Amino acid sequence: MHFAYPPRKSSHPPAYLARGQSRSLSYNQRRQLKIGAIILCSLVFIILILSRLPTNGAERIPPGTPEVVIVTLIDEENMSKDYIAKVQENRKDYAARHGYTTFFPTISSYPSIADSPRSWSLVPALRHALTLYPHSTYFFALSPHALIMNPTLNLRNHILSPKILEKIMLKDTPVVPPDSVIRTFGNLKGDRIDLILTQDGEGLSPGSFVLKNGEWAKFFLDTWFDPLYRSYNFQKAEAHALEHIVQWHPTILTKMALIPQRLLNTYNIDIASRGGSKAVYKEGDFVVRMVGCETDASRNCEREFEDMRDVKGAQIMREAVKGG
Repeated sequence: MHFAYPPRKSSHPPAYLARGQSRSLSYNQRRQLKIGAIILCSLVFIILILSRLPTNGAERIPPGTPEVVIVTLIDEENMSKDYIAKVQENRKDYAARHGYTTFFPTISSYPSIADSPRSWSLVPALRHALTLYPHSTYFFALSPHALIMNPTLNLRNHILSPKILEKIMLKDTPVVPPDSVIRTFGNLKGDRIDLILTQDGEGLSPGSFVLKNGEWAKFFLDTWFDPLYRSYNFQKAEAHALEHIVQWHPTILTKMALIPQRLLNTYNIDIASRGGSKAVYKEGDFVVRMVGCETDASRNCEREFEDMRDVKGAQIMREAVKGG
């Protein structure tokens, strides 16, 4: 018996097979294109992210950002409008000369310290300034009862440059004179300092100091303003609290530099317990403070401010005559 041979395969595949193959190739191509597009988009995204990352560890600073913010806390209840205007004019003139800016918060802006001495407002005021000017590098806290006497001095060239700071900082010095067992470190480098202030014969003098912006500054202010310290009722409120945390918190002491008082914080009168004649203003000094005038009923801050303003005016006249 013979069986029929199976039909011979055609050398021309059915049309539907060719179409199926065509669709298969098209699908693979589309898949490859999608993968390529995803890879390309990912690369672009990574490049954009990298381009926005801080350069050399520092956040990108917007153009026109002032390097220094001068912070002066205004006591509207105890200062006349004329006095306030003159204080602000003094800071603004100095800031304009060097490309800095000013911030004049008021004590009434910080009601949370109602149960503490009003001078405590300085600390939240500085925290406020850090929030308003996040890209500025330094914050110069200056008492309202102080006058910038030598506006030609640029802060960076005067005290802020690390090389200069290393030369002028007081090393192995009692934090609270004359014989505190806690002393400033002797091996600190200028570029590691975030807090610059002075001391007088009684202790630290926070009426004029500089704070460098950063996470440490926020930690320092939050520590200083701790409700526990405010509840201690220190005799000099925030000044004594500052001395306490500097002596008992190594993380603060290691970032602090004491500098000679005359560079940042001279006084207008001779007070024996606060340094005597060594602390009194001399022509050419940067800042003069009417220290203690707001707590002494026999003194008048505004009148003393005017007296030093007259001294400054006379100095300017003498310089003008010399220059002519």
